[in-house]
Amino acid sequence: MDRREWLKLASVAAVPLAARRVHAQDVPASPFPGMTVRMNEPRNVEYPFAELKAFVTPTEQFYVRSHFAVPKIDLAVYKLTVEGEVENPLSLTLDDLAKFGEVAMPLTLECAGNGRVFLVPQPRGLQWGLGAVGTAEWAGVPLAAVLERAKVKPGAVDVVLVGADSGAVAGDAPSPGVIAYDRGIPLAKALKPESILATKMNGEPLTVAHGAPLRAVIGGWYGMASVKWLSRIIVTPRRHDGFWQTIDYSIFERRAGLPSLVPVTAMQPKASIARPTLGEVVAANRPTLVTGAAWAGEAEVARVEVSVDGGVTWGDARFLADAKPMCWRLWEFPWTPAARGPVKLVARATAVSGTTQPVARDADRRTYMINHLVPVEVLVK
Repeated sequence: MDRREWLKLASVAAVPLAARRVHAQDVPASPFPGMTVRMNEPRNVEYPFAELKAFVTPTEQFYVRSHFAVPKIDLAVYKLTVEGEVENPLSLTLDDLAKFGEVAMPLTLECAGNGRVFLVPQPRGLQWGLGAVGTAEWAGVPLAAVLERAKVKPGAVDVVLVGADSGAVAGDAPSPGVIAYDRGIPLAKALKPESILATKMNGEPLTVAHGAPLRAVIGGWYGMASVKWLSRIIVTPRRHDGFWQTIDYSIFERRAGLPSLVPVTAMQPKASIARPTLGEVVAANRPTLVTGAAWAGEAEVARVEVSVDGGVTWGDARFLADAKPMCWRLWEFPWTPAARGPVKLVARATAVSGTTQPVARDADRRTYMINHLVPVEVLVK
């Protein structure tokens, strides 16, 4: 950031919000040190998972998922509208939203396609490795408080979150022209405390890359529900069957043996190994720590097990801290390798419900919800 950019930020901060004439993307976005670029435009980058050391992911290293180019948002005239099946339609400025009072909580977000690079054969879509996941401290307004002010009508079913970003989707199943990015969630989920309209991330204002000036954060669900650059909330009397939860971000569910498309929702139990990394050389007969993180969406991770023989035998890893709702848990597993040669390390998570990671990939999940066991091969010397 050069002197002119600093002066721009200083001048904006000194003026009341109502008087500002600045666009969200005029504020310099944070750099992404050490990140892997999966697509340059729109920008999609992932966290260097091997560097996992702390519970909270630094903002500049939190993965970025964008479907279209960053929208041009004038902060001086920006308003969030709440419409549809409500008795009191709303048009809220950022100052109006601030009057609702602020809540803050850590929540883990994972892209629904995280780990897609491990699918065989290679599918369409961004080839995420392990790093399209992260935990941040999100702060903002409870979505439930805004819906309460709008007075949702009886019989309402879905809450549709609409971003200011838009574009046309090409490919085998193209969109009907230019569409906005949107996502519908059930009213019951929208009213839960883990559904917030965030204006801050890790104690600082949202960056443009992460959805400034306002984004939804839907705890426990895959990141596609956490709509960035939020501009509209539409309450509907029926399930929202939009492009982004039928054509994209949907999986097959078997009903009476027949596959039926359903939207991707809650994150599944998953443990990922941060270190050692694929191909790393470790010393024989010397203590080595296998480290990583595990999460289970709306559920709590109860157990993480590690295998140092490709899944034949398993041992319990130890957690580094107590569980927090809808957040990952960091873990470690002490290991002293003896025999030299290649070794396959595997980690698996089990939720309090007893649900654990599957050994093999379920093809009905298409290219989403990737939580089958993925060995990490290292070399013992």
